[in-house]
Amino acid sequence: MEDVIIIGAGISGLATAYFLRKQGWSPLLLEAGAKPGGKLQSRQEEGYLRDMGPNSLLLKGQIVPEWLRELRLEEDIVEANPLAKRRYILNRHRQPVALGPGVLFGGNLLSWRGRLRLLGEPFRAPRRVQDGEESVADFVRRRIGDEALTWLVDPFVSGVFAGNPTRLSVQATLPRLVALEQDGGSLLRGALRARKRKTPDTPKTRLISFREGLQVLPLRVASTLGAALRCNTPVDQLGNSDGIWQVSSGSQTWQSKRLILALPAGAAAKLLAPTDAALAHELDAIPYPAVGSLSIGFQRTQVEHPLDGFGMLIPRVMGLETLGVLFSSTLFPGRAPVDQVLLTAFIGGSQNDLAGRDDNDLLATVLREIGPLLGISGDPIFSRRQIWPKAIPQYEIGHLDRVRRIDALSARHPGLYFRANWREGVALGDCMEAACRFSQDTDWQH
Repeated sequence: MEDVIIIGAGISGLATAYFLRKQGWSPLLLEAGAKPGGKLQSRQEEGYLRDMGPNSLLLKGQIVPEWLRELRLEEDIVEANPLAKRRYILNRHRQPVALGPGVLFGGNLLSWRGRLRLLGEPFRAPRRVQDGEESVADFVRRRIGDEALTWLVDPFVSGVFAGNPTRLSVQATLPRLVALEQDGGSLLRGALRARKRKTPDTPKTRLISFREGLQVLPLRVASTLGAALRCNTPVDQLGNSDGIWQVSSGSQTWQSKRLILALPAGAAAKLLAPTDAALAHELDAIPYPAVGSLSIGFQRTQVEHPLDGFGMLIPRVMGLETLGVLFSSTLFPGRAPVDQVLLTAFIGGSQNDLAGRDDNDLLATVLREIGPLLGISGDPIFSRRQIWPKAIPQYEIGHLDRVRRIDALSARHPGLYFRANWREGVALGDCMEAACRFSQDTDWQH
């Protein structure tokens, strides 16, 4: 009989196993793939270092920085280039412009009407909590106007979440924005109050990676787990008898009173369908659009743009398929050979369909779209692509209610728990913090 069985060794499963061990448990972590980490994958090829999933980790608060210290990863940390504070966005004239007060209030990104609407945000009454859920688009229109939605928020949402702001729930996707409005009566006043609450001891927010890419993190966690982690072990059947879970992989079977599914919602649904069709249905209803990540290398002389920033987002109103581009070799050092640059372009998401698209088609589309924007000449000297058929869970309207229904249904199965990025946030840091809090919650342990 195992203490705890965890299925799925993405960052949620790894972090959960690690923190449970700190609490004195002996978890068994089963992973279908040959390596742990899920979408946290990095590759060194032809002098280029590319991350095939997430490209950076935002350190905030105390839990994740302390965890990295425990893992002895501090020496491997690479801080983002200070230029990363500069974010480009494509304006209505198809020119990349750096975001900042000058562009927002004096440039050609917003019209004078749009700027006045933005400036009037502090004078608009907040929405009442009891008025219910609201889409990201409706929230932004109400607070800062249609133009801000089109030219600022929509490209952010499609670039970061691969989502559609008219369908995403602001309460689920961007809860901090809702909290700012409720706390201060407006976004501006809420932000000022939050700033005043900071003390000299408040940890600074840092954007980081590691010398050999983000995959260093799951590999290091895996090394601490030892034999508790079993890769190449796809679970093909679950069962429950008298409060004991049976977990089978081929001819092997394990038993435990506690089962944690650290899986994408659809994968969890497939395993649970024979046990509870209603629970599986709710899980399977969480949408995951496909996203393609294209790593493209050029000689520095082939790109006119200074690439002096984090990257460039592209508003959907421009009619382009490319969601955005990271200036990867600017963001972190050592990502490209000397006198060369590495760009990482993203395509797909819930507002684009990648079905039936081959590698050559995707690369040609991205190059055709970003070439004129960044002043690229000639063919790339390096290109690789990674397609994630189910990339990022979408917290659409009704998501929080769905999670509550999932919790209510899973309560019928004592000892069943979920740890995954479809719950408390899609960001890496959110998953790690949630795993730490879960391990310390005594409610699940009885």
